[in-house]
Amino acid sequence: MHPYAELARKAIEEYVKNRNVLTPKEIPPEMQKKAGVFVSLKKHGELRGCIGTFLPCEENIYKEIVRNAVAAATKDPRFYPVQEDELNDITYSVDVLSEPEKVKDISDLDPKRYGIIVAKGYRKGLLLPDLEGVDTAEEQLMITKMKAGIDPSDKDVEIFKFTVERFK
Repeated sequence: MHPYAELARKAIEEYVKNRNVLTPKEIPPEMQKKAGVFVSLKKHGELRGCIGTFLPCEENIYKEIVRNAVAAATKDPRFYPVQEDELNDITYSVDVLSEPEKVKDISDLDPKRYGIIVAKGYRKGLLLPDLEGVDTAEEQLMITKMKAGIDPSDKDVEIFKFTVERFK
């Protein structure tokens, strides 16, 4: 398991078992930079939680992973909080996001390579790249608008793309 995914696992186990937020004794150099991070949990191959930040909210990737791992396990509104008896069945992935880049035309999108952020006013939606069943930029855009609560036919939206490094 990659150290980022291992950190997510440890953070969730510590929180679920002891209600403690993991604090670092020493932060490895590769975890000292800042970036947006998504933590995804799967149980028996099915999504069990996914929470993240497209821009960093913490001072380093270590704290960003810990924060989002605990949130993915306990605050994803689509799922009940992860229980201790589930921990052995969960697999972890951590996506580290590049800085979002404004898109001028849908032809600049590739759902296998880029995730997208759609924004209109205070509404924002994000979809990670390379998701099963999302094969076209049009599908990606429609799903992301719906996540944001934006009418899928609305053309007056800002679109940003980003890449991810996925660690399992």
